Amino acid sequence: MILGEHIALGPILPVDLANLFLWGDDPAIARLNEPYLPKNIQRDADFWLNSAGDCRRTFFAIRARMEPEIVGHVQIMAIEPIHRSAVLGILVGKPENRGKGYDKEAMRLAIDYCWRHLNLSRLTLSVHTSNTRAIALYEELGFETEGVLRRAQFIDGNWIDLKLMAIMRNGR
Repeated sequence: MILGEHIALGPILPVDLANLFLWGDDPAIARLNEPYLPKNIQRDADFWLNSAGDCRRTFFAIRARMEPEIVGHVQIMAIEPIHRSAVLGILVGKPENRGKGYDKEAMRLAIDYCWRHLNLSRLTLSVHTSNTRAIALYEELGFETEGVLRRAQFIDGNWIDLKLMAIMRNGR
């Protein structure tokens, strides 16, 4: 477990699957990343518990310190040990847990984990250009815009542009 001031990052547990499934099956949350599709609970469980043992990805549950319930997750995906890179993703699931700084602290801990434990040099992410709160957070953490994919996703009847952002490890 990785402890921060207000949160802890730890493993996804079977008890977390109900919340993860509900967040993934919520059209409002899905629209942040992809078109809504109904979820299959077994495939969802396999994905989160990494039943295939894919070493190119790792997921962390975000929990408020000393609280058992999951408030969100951090995904580190497409881990490339040769190129020393990966893709980050984050979600704070319930609206009442947003705006408390959990996302900022979780991202800081995840970035530090990528630098210190995975020995990575480059982290990337993509975000809808309309998601100004997320973009401001990523910029505050040191991510820089590398480009925009125009009309990259078709979600809820609209074309969405994606901003590509990256952060490099200092000294590399």
